[in-house]
Amino acid sequence: MKTYQGLAASGGIAIGPAYIYLPEVQCAQLPCGPVEPAAELARLERAIVEAQKQLAAIYEKSVAEVGEEAAAIFLAHQEFLSDPELLAEVKRQIQEQHAPAETAVETAFEIYAQQLEALEDAYYQERALDLRDVSRRLRRILAGVQDQETLTNLTSPVIIIARDLTPSDTAQMNKRMVLGFCTATGGLTSHTAIIARILGIPAVVGIGEDILNVQPGAPLIVDGHEGIVLENADEDTMTKYKKQRDAEAERQRKEKAAAHKPAATADGHRVEVVANIADAASAQIALDFGAEGVGLFRTEYLFLNRQSVPTEEEQYRDYRAVADVLGNRPLIIRTLDIGGDKQLPYLNIGQEANPFLGWRAIRLCLDNPHIFEPQLRAILRASVERNVQIMFPMIATLEEVQRAKEVLARVQAQLAQEGVPFDPHTQIGIMVEVPSAALIADILAPEVDFFSIGTNDLIQYTMACDRVNEKVAYLYDPLHPAVLRLIQHVIQAAHRVGKWVGMCGEMAGDLEAIPILLGLGLDEFSMNAPTIPAAKSLIASLTLPQAQEIAQTALSKRTAEEVRDYLRSLGLAQQ
Repeated sequence: MKTYQGLAASGGIAIGPAYIYLPEVQCAQLPCGPVEPAAELARLERAIVEAQKQLAAIYEKSVAEVGEEAAAIFLAHQEFLSDPELLAEVKRQIQEQHAPAETAVETAFEIYAQQLEALEDAYYQERALDLRDVSRRLRRILAGVQDQETLTNLTSPVIIIARDLTPSDTAQMNKRMVLGFCTATGGLTSHTAIIARILGIPAVVGIGEDILNVQPGAPLIVDGHEGIVLENADEDTMTKYKKQRDAEAERQRKEKAAAHKPAATADGHRVEVVANIADAASAQIALDFGAEGVGLFRTEYLFLNRQSVPTEEEQYRDYRAVADVLGNRPLIIRTLDIGGDKQLPYLNIGQEANPFLGWRAIRLCLDNPHIFEPQLRAILRASVERNVQIMFPMIATLEEVQRAKEVLARVQAQLAQEGVPFDPHTQIGIMVEVPSAALIADILAPEVDFFSIGTNDLIQYTMACDRVNEKVAYLYDPLHPAVLRLIQHVIQAAHRVGKWVGMCGEMAGDLEAIPILLGLGLDEFSMNAPTIPAAKSLIASLTLPQAQEIAQTALSKRTAEEVRDYLRSLGLAQQ
């Protein structure tokens, strides 16, 4: 038996055969003689456009599987493809060195990757892996070939051993066949570690190069609690770990079985636990995990990775397909949340210095009725005999709500005149993700049927920090008193006029935050499907008075760390 020690990245026990994953790009034969720079530059431009389309599609798929926070890495990958200095170096390699586009990409990206690796900051070191990931994607497209090996077609359960796993690797892998991760490099904040925790896959990272010498198929034990990997364990050790694995699996099975019951506290206070989805397939997965409906149907996927606006009929078919999966359960469809960070080839959004603060979401839709109105028509048509609701994103002012409602009323009148059936009582809500909306929640609440708090943006706007920039990651904390007080204000303002409040940001599925949110009076928790069983189990373990006491004590704290220390004292926070 051989023992490998690494970092405990994601808890749990995995037992299974080793699968060694060391992919390389299989490139076509490059030209031996000089190349024509103009032709290579044209090939490069076409490859960049295709890579942007692929990354947009992967982003939306990943949002549905692992949430916006983890999927945001693919937005950063898209930014690499428009980085002026990086692209200038690629073009210099082509124009001055007469290098084929494939070679120019590999050389330029590697120069920048090595510069990042030389820095002491772990955040920049991890970005080197992202650069190589984008480089590999571009070179695949240029060569017209695929990797020799991918994780897409795994046919039996395995434990993956890799030097590291790129975001593209984890996005394309067949997750049902992955028992655990073991990587030679990487830290607790690496993409691999984050994805493993979200998906509940045991993982040990930063083990060192020795782990790559494990024989393919060798029996492994991954202890994600202690950061240990055992190769060829003896019978007694194997028996001990199997018992521990089976006990954890039984607990998870019971949680999942209980998750199909309505969400309620121990003293009978009902809330709703619903899911964030992107298509009919993810809606069915959500139901399998115990979702009571859908609190956020992201529609961006329908608009990305294509050359023209999806027609009203195309949208109607997709919305209706999801509604039919859910039956009479609630389905909240968010209107298009696209913007400077997510480009559409058929809409000239333009490059913006601060895309998350720019022309996006409801702002863009109100200025583009040829996009907004067909989407509203499609949603309304899908509402017939179904519990479909409409939600407008990134509302900042009362005027935006009123303008959006005017467009909706106009569309409803058109459908009625045409004799097209729809539910005239479709509920209308807004996302509260801009601090201005939170602060005027008492003004906005009478205008709508519900609020859904989008904490991912609300936190970064409130704390003035980019949520994907680790240099300011310490500021992005859902338990900061400023964030908690804004949430309290929103809930109280809505409840005073009889309106309900949900939450569809990552915070809704945060097991540390759930007791506080429950105590603050949140009515609906919308999260990634795999989190639902544990969330419902936690809610069922609390009484409403307990949660209210927890919330009030948390609100009295001065810092996020004080809040977390208090939760730790109750056994409700991660150590």
